[in-house]
Amino acid sequence: MSRREDGKRRAAEAALAHVGDESVIGVGSGSTVDYFIDCLTTIKPRLDGVAAASRVSEERLRRNGIPVVDLNSAGPLPLYVDGADEATRNRHLVKGGGGALTREKVMAAASRRFLCIVDESKLVDVLGAFPLPVEVIPMARSFVARSLTALGGRCEWRENFVTDNGNHVLDVRGLDLLDPAPVEDRLNQIPGIVCNGLFVRRLPELLLVGTDS
Repeated sequence: MSRREDGKRRAAEAALAHVGDESVIGVGSGSTVDYFIDCLTTIKPRLDGVAAASRVSEERLRRNGIPVVDLNSAGPLPLYVDGADEATRNRHLVKGGGGALTREKVMAAASRRFLCIVDESKLVDVLGAFPLPVEVIPMARSFVARSLTALGGRCEWRENFVTDNGNHVLDVRGLDLLDPAPVEDRLNQIPGIVCNGLFVRRLPELLLVGTDS
C-alpha cells in the first residue's frame, strides 16, 4: 500500500472511533470514504442504516451488507463522514472531484456533526490548487461559464460526465480563494449554479488527517 493510501486508511480507521450509538449515519463519497465504508462492516450490528451522498457509495454499502436508507426518511443525521479534495487547517474544504458535491453539501447541512477525513496530501495552506467543481444545470452551462470568467475564473467543462442529479460540472481554476466564504456566497447567487464545491459556511467540526503516524 502506498503512503497516500495508507494515510487514507488511517484517517478512515480513526473516524470509526467517533461513531457512537447512532442508529443511522451519513457518508459521502470518494476513495477515503470507501475505506470508511469498509471499516463500518466491523460495527454493522450497531447500525440501522447509512445514508449515502452518491450512488457509488450506496453500491459499496450494499456490497458490504450495510442497509442503505434515504435521507428523506432518515431525518437529521447525528454524524456525517466525508472526504475532501483540499483542506486547510481552518477546516475550509474544496469538494466535488467525484461530482457528488450537491448531495454532499446537503448531507453535511442535514447533520449535527460533520467529520472530514483526508490523507496529508490534501492538506494545503490556501485553497485553489485543485480546480473548484461547480455543478450547473445543462442549459445554463455556457452562461455560468461566462459569469465565472468575469470573476477571474478559467472554466473547463467536464465532458461526458453527468452527476447523479443529471447535471453538468464545470471545473474552475484561477479564482482568488484566500478568503473563500464570500466566494462561496457569490457563486450561490449565479443563476444556473446548483452547487459549488466550497465547504466554508458549513465547516466540519473535526478534520482527521492520516499521516505516517
